[in-house]
Amino acid sequence: MGRNTFTCAVAAVGVVLAAVAPAAALTKCDMTFTLDSWSAFYKEGDGSAIVRCDNGQQARVRLETRGGGLTFGRSKIVGGKGDFSPIADIDEIFGDYANAEAHAGMGVSSGASVVTKGSVSLALSGTGNGVDLGFAFGRFTITPSARDEPIAERRHREPEHDPAIRDEDLPPPGEPAPAEAY
Repeated sequence: MGRNTFTCAVAAVGVVLAAVAPAAALTKCDMTFTLDSWSAFYKEGDGSAIVRCDNGQQARVRLETRGGGLTFGRSKIVGGKGDFSPIADIDEIFGDYANAEAHAGMGVSSGASVVTKGSVSLALSGTGNGVDLGFAFGRFTITPSARDEPIAERRHREPEHDPAIRDEDLPPPGEPAPAEAY
């Protein structure tokens, strides 16, 4: 009877370790991205990013957002940040995510949103410049980039500003824009 109890105990420990092993294999990934978007009822945006995981995996990716709603404007985010929920492999990040957002900004602005694809979530945040107002629903897609060049080490960069969107043309905070600007 003692030998059967020992065998059952070893089998139980094996089952517990097998169940715990996949949880220990999860990795945390983050993303640095640039996204340029415009909207007039239909919202469209394209960008690029680098995804790095704490297990050493990394990938250059393309970003695409498409949707619609009551939305107007144009904006550009440079140096945005994204944090993925824990995943087993970097391949899990690719695909279409559900997206819903409300946005308002004029000049330099910041924003944050969360997109979801099954059990994988991505929290996005960033600052940029532009003019936008409204709400939109749609999809946020991450695909592998066709670029084969090596990924450079991380460097701190100041956000680039789109020359078509000039902050100095905006009125000071608290003052309404001149009527001729519309």
